[in-house]
Amino acid sequence: MRARSGKTVLRKRARTRKLTKGFRCGRHRLYRQSLVTLIRGRKYAFRDRRVRKRQFRRLWIIRINAACRSRGMRYSAFIAGLINAQVILDRKSLSELAIHNPETFTKLVEIAKANVPKGLT
Repeated sequence: MRARSGKTVLRKRARTRKLTKGFRCGRHRLYRQSLVTLIRGRKYAFRDRRVRKRQFRRLWIIRINAACRSRGMRYSAFIAGLINAQVILDRKSLSELAIHNPETFTKLVEIAKANVPKGLT
């Protein structure tokens, strides 16, 4: 007599379809399509968690550069000046200062201008 693994297989497929809730058309109804879509979605999620970090760093650098240029300084000279002055602030906090606390950022620009290496002025 042939034995079928009906309950186990159906439970596994139902679990997979539950994970694909919100996908469109057959991507959440049909098991094989939902499995492929789920694998691909998880692959993109894994990759893009790293990409998100890169994109935010780029955004912070753009914001800092714009704030520096409005105060008459380039981004590279600003960062080099801060390093020479031994000011340890990451780019995220610098961009937050540039947006929400411009007077403090202006003081940081003055500190950086005073400590810029000779080649970057």
